[in-house]
Amino acid sequence: MTLTFDEKTGLIPAIVQDSNTGKVLMLGYMNREALETTRKIGRVTFFSRSKQRLWTKGEESGNFLELVSISEDCDRDALLVKAIPHGPTCHKGTDTCWGEENTDQFGFLTALEGVIRDRRENAPENSYVSSLFSKGINKIAQKVGEEAVELVIESKDDSEELFLNESADLLFHYLILLQAKGYTLSDVVEILKQRHK
Repeated sequence: MTLTFDEKTGLIPAIVQDSNTGKVLMLGYMNREALETTRKIGRVTFFSRSKQRLWTKGEESGNFLELVSISEDCDRDALLVKAIPHGPTCHKGTDTCWGEENTDQFGFLTALEGVIRDRRENAPENSYVSSLFSKGINKIAQKVGEEAVELVIESKDDSEELFLNESADLLFHYLILLQAKGYTLSDVVEILKQRHK
C-alpha cells in the first residue's frame, strides 16, 4: 500500500515531533518531492503552499529540523516526522508553533516538581516540603540518605508494597534535594543522554 496524497493538491500533512522530548513542534505539508528530499538530505523539507515551492525548514533562519524518522498513520494519509530541532521551530521565534516551551516532560513527575517548587517559594503552613526546605540542605540530604537505606532494606524482603512505597519516598525526597541544589529532573536526564552517546 502506498501513501495517500490529496488528489487535488498532491500534498500530505506532516506532523513534526521532537525526537527527544516528544513535543509536537509544527504541522507542514509535503508532496512526493518534499518527502524524497527530506529523506535524501536529512533535513525536513516541505512544500510551501504560499510560495508554491519546496522549502527546507531553516533555509533562511538556520533553525533546521534534523530528520530522525518518518512514519505514516494507519490510513497512510498523514506523516509523523521525528526530528531534532536546531533552534526555535516557529517563524515567530518560539520553540513550537503553539507557543509552548520544548522541554522534557515527565508526566506526573513534572507536575510533582511544580508542587515542590510552589511549596518552596510560597512556604504554606503545615507543609512537609516547606518544613524540609526551612531546615536546610543538610536535613534534606539526610532524608534522602535515610530513604535510600530504607529502600535497600525493603529490597531484601518480599513485600512488594513496602518496596514500592520506599521507592516512592526516595524519589520524592530526591526531587526535593534536586530543587534545593537548584536543579531539576531535566538536568539529570541530560547527563544520562550525554552518557548514552
